[in-house]
Amino acid sequence: MCRLAGVARSTYYAWRQRLTSLVEGLPAPRTGRPRRGYWWTTTGTKVPEGQVLEWLSEYIQTPDGQAYGYRKLTVWLRREQGLQINKKSVYRLLNEAGLLQGRRFPAAVGRPARRLARNRVVTGPNQLWETDLKYGYVSGVDRFFYLCSVIDVFDRSILGYHVGWTCTAEQALRALSAAADRRRADWAPGTTPAIRTDNGPQFTSHAWANGVEDLGIEHERIPNATPNKNAHIESWHSVLERECLGNQVFESLAEAYEALATWITYYNDRRMHGSLQDWPPARFYRGALQGQAPTIPAIHC
Repeated sequence: MCRLAGVARSTYYAWRQRLTSLVEGLPAPRTGRPRRGYWWTTTGTKVPEGQVLEWLSEYIQTPDGQAYGYRKLTVWLRREQGLQINKKSVYRLLNEAGLLQGRRFPAAVGRPARRLARNRVVTGPNQLWETDLKYGYVSGVDRFFYLCSVIDVFDRSILGYHVGWTCTAEQALRALSAAADRRRADWAPGTTPAIRTDNGPQFTSHAWANGVEDLGIEHERIPNATPNKNAHIESWHSVLERECLGNQVFESLAEAYEALATWITYYNDRRMHGSLQDWPPARFYRGALQGQAPTIPAIHC
């Protein structure tokens, strides 16, 4: 019958299933392939969805990027990042991140004021923290996950972190809130730490700006294309990749979370850190509060 009517069998059965669901009052099943969560580059590298969105978020804040709609941004991703991606995917990413607003991507319109990171000289703990995202891979489900962590620039402790399939502004704030709860009692009277981030969509949102203000923390963002201004969290990510993520295969997110939690505890409490005279970060921090830690040079960043 399908052949005589010129209709594919799959089309007929999908239509019949939707009709049955409507008659029985049940929601129609979702159709289409499950969301993959990554794209390939022309060199055969998997790039997670979050990294693509970060590239887009930073680029559309530049004078060049603000002039382009999603079609030309797709061309930019293909040319500059070597990404194999179509314009519909770029539209969806931008739309879900709230970056499709007003006319063609005026990224600064309606967004929190941007306070650029200033040059600092860090001489003690709880003066400057950094946060950023790192992507890990779960082979069991062929999917990337997010790790958002907060590091103290002076004593290099990881103060809070979030691990999950997503990382919204609210989830990133929970990592920052955990860091504040952990350290608030030790803040010098009348001072609060500053938190330094890149220009990812989590950190340019109103939810993040309001949450940071509620915590009493100053937020500053690095200029575009200057990862060296966030060097300490980037360095930690390199260590994490080399000693934890890069030498394990995860079958589930729970397995990845357990491995990360175990390794972060080891890093904070036992791993000798070359920048801290080979003291572990947690021990160095306690020694710094008591005036017993070895002297290290002031950190210019």
